[in-house]
Amino acid sequence: MDITNQIILVASLVLFASILDSVVTSRFGVPLLLVFLFIGMLLGEEGPGGIHFDDVQIAHLFGSLALAIILFDGGLVTPFRNFRVGLKPAVGLATVGVLITAAVTGLFAAWWLGLHWMEGLLLGAIVGSTDAAAVFSLLRSQGLELKQRVGATLEIESGSNDPMAIFLTIVLMELIISGSDDIGLVLLLEFVRQMGLGALFGIIGGLGLVRLINRLEMSTGLYPLAVMAGGLSIFGITSVLQGSGFLAIYLAGLVIGNRPLQSSQYIKRFHDGIARLSQIGMFLMLGLLVTPSELLPVASDALLFAAVLTLAARPLAVWLCLLPFRFPWREQVFVGWVGLRGAVPIILALFPLLAGMDQASMYFNIVFFVVLVSLLIQGWTVASSARRLGLEVPPTSHQVQRVELDIPGQRELELVGYRLAKDTPVVVERRDAVRLPKNARVAAVLRGKHLIETLDLSDLRPDDYLYLIADPADLADLDRLFVASAAPERLSDQVFFGEFVLNGEARVGDLAAAYALDLRGSDHALTLDAFIRRDLHTAHPVIGDRLQLKTVDLVVREVEGDRILKVGLKLVRSG
Repeated sequence: MDITNQIILVASLVLFASILDSVVTSRFGVPLLLVFLFIGMLLGEEGPGGIHFDDVQIAHLFGSLALAIILFDGGLVTPFRNFRVGLKPAVGLATVGVLITAAVTGLFAAWWLGLHWMEGLLLGAIVGSTDAAAVFSLLRSQGLELKQRVGATLEIESGSNDPMAIFLTIVLMELIISGSDDIGLVLLLEFVRQMGLGALFGIIGGLGLVRLINRLEMSTGLYPLAVMAGGLSIFGITSVLQGSGFLAIYLAGLVIGNRPLQSSQYIKRFHDGIARLSQIGMFLMLGLLVTPSELLPVASDALLFAAVLTLAARPLAVWLCLLPFRFPWREQVFVGWVGLRGAVPIILALFPLLAGMDQASMYFNIVFFVVLVSLLIQGWTVASSARRLGLEVPPTSHQVQRVELDIPGQRELELVGYRLAKDTPVVVERRDAVRLPKNARVAAVLRGKHLIETLDLSDLRPDDYLYLIADPADLADLDRLFVASAAPERLSDQVFFGEFVLNGEARVGDLAAAYALDLRGSDHALTLDAFIRRDLHTAHPVIGDRLQLKTVDLVVREVEGDRILKVGLKLVRSG
């Protein structure tokens, strides 16, 4: 009994300390996954904790379960609108990109380490997937928001490239163990089976789960548990039938997160917390599993391997995969640099250990070292790279409180709350008539501890709490009225977008006449929308896209679908 209570006490204290530590270290830009790995190593057999843990089977079971939950949450929070600009490039990176990365790093490993070429490819496949969750946690901790095209591509790629890396790892292991060299046919057949079943069960299972949850009447607290159990059931069924369970659970989360669903806000909040808990637990466990002294003998080889992966394989894969989509070079450089390696490569490195392969220990130690290097170097430079490459945009949403209103059979509405500050726009400007979006209504104003009777928005004061019922599509407009901007001066609307706001349907000829622009006569009849999209060679413009002319910069300020609605005009200072 005493040992049980001691284990519970130690485990809870470690978890609590990890969470508190993550809050502190994130302010300094330290990658959280690195923190959890080091805590796990300190608790391990060669650290002060002295805990001996070498059960690969348990590690694989827990790691797979945690990874499934993390992918499910990733699907839940990825909006379909990101697919407009990010789906095609992300799918290319998640399939062809992983193949190129595995091939380049694998062939180098085979040459440098003296391995059979298929064993080298296995090592390349293990490190083939990226972890954008680490990237976005770092960006959020430092208040950075990426251009949608870059953010969407990284987000979708990270959710969809894990199944490809897992597929390659399993197939290559089977070929090595069986001694077969017929890699082409086996890869093709296994790819069709695993990805086909994963896509089929993921989409059908997600739709079925949405329909079931919307028909169930139960306690609000049970909905998140039912969704998680349903998602894991889809993962298990697909895996048992030899499909890609990881692809299935990601697609199921994607379907569920983008369909009308009872208690969806509670479901998403629960899964955000359980995914974070899974991430913490997984990295603590992986830190426990590794023996630090075994990393030193492979350090030089692992550093060289990491350099080839980071500086050659990933940039080459990104350049080739994004070439058809004409990404600006700055965006290509960033996507190539932030191919952060996280939990998945370490989990995949457990597969050869479970199979009892000859080089399994070396694989695991090299991969673990590569992940450490990636988190240290790439993880610490994510935010600074985004700033230097000019890929950050003004933050869009800062709601203080947000609650979905589950009104059966009605349109989607939310109760949104703001605490007003001294520099909130409506408080500073003291407007006589505040124009709310047409689908927004004031619900209450709280001053001190009292609800005030009047709902006059011209009399709002600092520290008031304002609650509105609004359509989620109007939240960005409400933020502009009721949120004091915390963005630095370089991201203020006037500095970033420019001094003037133009309509996307305005004629280029009028702009050329006003600012003496030397443009071709055929350009004068074009709208700003058509002119910018043509010169930037993009069918999917995003906020922050910039067209530089001689005396002015045209900056995309508002987009609807693929149409540019508003353009910022920024005067270029001479000298």
